[in-house]
Amino acid sequence: MNTYLDCIPCFLKQALNAARAATDDEVQMKLVLDTLARLIPDIPLNQPPPETARLIYRTVREVTGVSDPFKAYKDESIKNALLLYEGLKSTVNSSEDPLHMAVKVAITGNVIDLGANPDYDLEKEMKSVLNGSLAVDHFQSFRQSLEKAETVLFLGDNAGETVFDRILIETMGKETLYTVRETPIINDATVEEAQKSGIGEVARIISSGCDTPGTLLKRCSQEFLDIFSSAQLIISKGQGNFESLSDEKAPIFFLFKVKCPVVSRHVGADEGEMILKNSIIPS
Repeated sequence: MNTYLDCIPCFLKQALNAARAATDDEVQMKLVLDTLARLIPDIPLNQPPPETARLIYRTVREVTGVSDPFKAYKDESIKNALLLYEGLKSTVNSSEDPLHMAVKVAITGNVIDLGANPDYDLEKEMKSVLNGSLAVDHFQSFRQSLEKAETVLFLGDNAGETVFDRILIETMGKETLYTVRETPIINDATVEEAQKSGIGEVARIISSGCDTPGTLLKRCSQEFLDIFSSAQLIISKGQGNFESLSDEKAPIFFLFKVKCPVVSRHVGADEGEMILKNSIIPS
């Protein structure tokens, strides 16, 4: 997926949010914005938005000296999500179709996003999604692909969301590799956060080698690329992973919430709607 002009003010907003999380010094905040503003003329529109987001968070690190500005928030979001774990497991296990409900639970967790949507309301989103339908719902295709697959490659997204992903992994009952970011960026999960949420109990955690809020294959490790290229089924969580991988020819199912007008137009769903999309089925 390409970058659009609408993405540029979003980049600036993300930069300010990250700078505020890293420091109280308004001089440093201004320097972050000034530095990014000088980069904007050279941002190519033929690259995915996570490529530019990589520059945003690198700038925040360099200016403020803070490598993980959202660390406390990530820890808190995992703690809060774990409090919901038993109730959500019960909801899944008692539903008419536990796998379908587990998919919806996993998508619900994608609302925890400090990049695109820092003002999310998790409780409201949970009620809406668990009681509603998906705007793009390729679930039957997903079930069929899952039945055929011996292993699953699961591309994680934000830290709190990993708890919701754990429920889906447990419900699938397949050998799973769970992929996280190589280094901290926004509130995305690294190996540390995935371990805290209990993912290590149900899947093998690996790093993509990527330092962007998405899975840009050109920035991933060779080890990950080998796994990706041979994967039987790939579950891709989050809008950043969709932006990175929407043009790839691979057995991917995208699970995410639509959080901006650019992605809304691209996927053919309204902002705020939830998506389970088979990559081989056109939008």
